[in-house]
Order: sequence, then C-alpha cells, then structure tokens
Amino acid sequence: MALITFTSDFGDRDYYVPAVKAKMLSINPQLNIVDITHMVENYDVAHAAFLLKSVYNEFPKGTVHLVAMNATSNVTDGYIGIKLDDHIFIGPNNGILSLLSEDEPGIIVKLGDVHIKESTFPAKDILAPVAAKVASGASIHDFGGPLSGIKKMIPRNFKATKKQITGHIVRVDNYGNLITNITKAVFDTLNPGKFNIEFGRETLVKLNTNYDQVEPGDCFAFFNSLGLLEIGINHGHGADLLGLRYDSPVFINFDSEG
Repeated sequence: MALITFTSDFGDRDYYVPAVKAKMLSINPQLNIVDITHMVENYDVAHAAFLLKSVYNEFPKGTVHLVAMNATSNVTDGYIGIKLDDHIFIGPNNGILSLLSEDEPGIIVKLGDVHIKESTFPAKDILAPVAAKVASGASIHDFGGPLSGIKKMIPRNFKATKKQITGHIVRVDNYGNLITNITKAVFDTLNPGKFNIEFGRETLVKLNTNYDQVEPGDCFAFFNSLGLLEIGINHGHGADLLGLRYDSPVFINFDSEG
C-alpha cells in the first residue's frame, strides 16, 4: 500500500496543502495521503513532533511520513530521509525528526544535490517528490548518501527520585486538558502506594481512569492512552482555569511510609 502521512503548519486557508498533495499525486495517482494535521501553530516544531510521535506507530510499518515544518528556516541543514521503527520520514534536517524517538534512526540519508533546487516552497518542490517515489517503492538510498547523524533538539525530560517525579506540560489539547511528560512506566516503578500530584494550586491524592470519574468542574489526573500523565478539569478548560500552560511544572510526591 502506497501510504503517506502529511504534517505541517500550513493551515487550511491557503493553497499550500493541496499543492503538495497534487505534486505527490502527479507522480503516483494511487497514493493514499493521510493528513496528520496542518493546524500546528506556526513554526511550533515541538508541537508537530509531539503529534507525530504520538501517532506514527499506529500506521502500518513502511508508511512514509512527510514532515513540512520550518523547511525554509536558516536552522535547516538540508533535507533528509530516515528510517525509524520500520517507518520512513522525509523532512528538513532542522531537529524535528530527532524529537520522534530517543533511539537513533536505523538509516539516515541526506538528499543529494540532484534532488535539491532553489525553492521558496521546498515541501512541494523537494520533499513531496521524494516522499511520493519512496512510498511507490523506491529506496531512500536512491535519493542521497548516508549521513552520520541528524541535527538534534533537546526535549524537555522529567526528573525522578524515590521521593518525587518532576515533570512538565508538553501539550495543551483542544479541550484545555494538559498532557505531561511523566510516564506511567516510571510512576509504576517508583510508586510506594501513597502519593500526591501537585499542579498549579491543586493537589490530588489519587489517579482516575477517565474524565468522567470526577464531577463536572472537578480536577482529574490519569495516565492516558499514550502512557503519559494527563490532568485537567472535567467539562472545563483546564489550562485557563488552572493557570497552566506549555512547560508548567507538575509534581508527583511519594510517601514511602504510606
């Protein structure tokens, strides 16, 4: 199956998204192109990486993922294709692909000069043709030579001791719910049985299993389908009501005598 996902900050009011799709379909009209989103806030690489990291493994292995974020930025060092978890990613070498996994890609290819042209629209003119051809059966090795590493961006990591996990909000979703970088695996390893969760001016002493386990207007906390701690207010915009935002701290304190 010739499957491509497409992620960008292009929005839905301009010609950019259909132009990129048209380029790919002109190469192979049988392509199946799935939009991850085009509503990422402008230049918000961290948001785009979080979304793609959260969902790419839900697609079949072998899927090609076209990532068009900051492709014309002066921090972009050319364009690359990588293989990660049996998925192929085509995008700018500006650090965004380094945020998808703590593991190094199995293959890194820097797109060769023959595929690079002067362009104000590299997503259409450079990345789209490569993505379409790879999804149609070509190897990413056909488009350039090996690269020893990709440009890195350092993600915000949580800190954990036997007494406390200190994490941060990494995403405020459309409902105002707050997703943190605290993982269930680490919580389960450290949890002695008694704990409290601090965020803003709130303290919770138990975890829930879903949003509606608390009354409307009350705070909840649970580990979501990504295995990440999520907090918020049932039927309320948690970010606004709690005064929290991206990068705000969240603490889980353990009582080893509990």
